Amino acid sequence: MLVKQAANVLDLLEYFAREQKSASLAELSAHFGWPRSSTFNLIQTLVERGFLYEPKPRGGYYPTGRWLALAQDVASAEPLPQAALALIRDLADWSGETTWIAAPSGQHAVLLAVVPSAHAVRYTAEPGKRVPIHGTASGQAIMSQMSATQTAAILRKAVFERFGSGTPLSVEEVEQSIAASLRRGSFRSASAFSPDLGGVSVPLVLGGRIFSATVAGPLFRIEGRMDETAEEIHRAVARHFGDDYFRKQVPNLHRLLSDGATADPERGGNMSTPAKARQRR
Repeated sequence: MLVKQAANVLDLLEYFAREQKSASLAELSAHFGWPRSSTFNLIQTLVERGFLYEPKPRGGYYPTGRWLALAQDVASAEPLPQAALALIRDLADWSGETTWIAAPSGQHAVLLAVVPSAHAVRYTAEPGKRVPIHGTASGQAIMSQMSATQTAAILRKAVFERFGSGTPLSVEEVEQSIAASLRRGSFRSASAFSPDLGGVSVPLVLGGRIFSATVAGPLFRIEGRMDETAEEIHRAVARHFGDDYFRKQVPNLHRLLSDGATADPERGGNMSTPAKARQRR
């Protein structure tokens, strides 16, 4: 049985997603064939609950960011694929550093799963920690897979505050960093959000949702290993998601390995120089 009031709310949301412009009460009533009184009651309810607003007086109504925030919160609580959890465990074993999976949540990237480093001096993080999405490697990796409209909305609301020597302080810096990182094949930060800490990250697209996988630690350990760490992340992704994962799911990211080149000789893949060195050790 169709609940008419619920269907009307969903129809309204789909209308704004399709039209992407404000609409007056009269326009909505005419478009859907709803009585003006019913349209008024629905609109006022959504306004009072914070889901619609008037961008300018008598300029019609438009959805607020609350829809997106709630959707992201719901999505962030969805269980992660086991392969993603295995990926960060694998990277933690290899690197000895803290690793995590992050997802977008409004103006932040929220850490969903974390494998902490065993080192006494380490990047300390736990699930639920939020970092600025525009100012961190984890966040920029996520933004790199968003639409231009989504990215522009985030940057329009971004607060450019200096946390460390590597913090981006303008829209242009963020856009240039994302473009350069895609060309390089990995996203990196050094004292961007936490002074003296750095990380290497790549974007992941799983089931239509955007994530990032990150290896992070003190700069005195990780800064000189960023190239090697980026290659190992690519290898680990190939092992857990398939050799052609980046080519199919994240095509705008430069691939650091040729298809079929993994670090697991039992799978018949090729090992790079760092992998061979670790095998000798």
